[in-house]
Amino acid sequence: MLAGHDESGGELVKGANGKMYKSFYGMSSAKAMQEYYGEVAKHRAPEGKEVRVPYRGALEETVQAILGGVRSACSYVGARRIKDLPKCTTFIRVTQTTNEVYQRFNVEE
Repeated sequence: MLAGHDESGGELVKGANGKMYKSFYGMSSAKAMQEYYGEVAKHRAPEGKEVRVPYRGALEETVQAILGGVRSACSYVGARRIKDLPKCTTFIRVTQTTNEVYQRFNVEE
């Protein structure tokens, strides 16, 4: 949720389409091996990924949007404060069996 902002890690890069992205990679990825060792050793297999997340600017705007959503949710259910939410609603846990969040951000080479 917070990736891609000025305050998050990662390198700011310009994509082929002219849009700006924040680039992240795991330390076992091919990108990290190239960066730190100069190559991917023949006896090793890259295990991590490199992803590019759309650049989102300053974190403040996103935080304000999240707070607006919380305020809106409170008004929908009649909660005057955040701590009143459990009294006014029934929460249901939804889980995912696979992590598909970053699949759409994969870097194609």
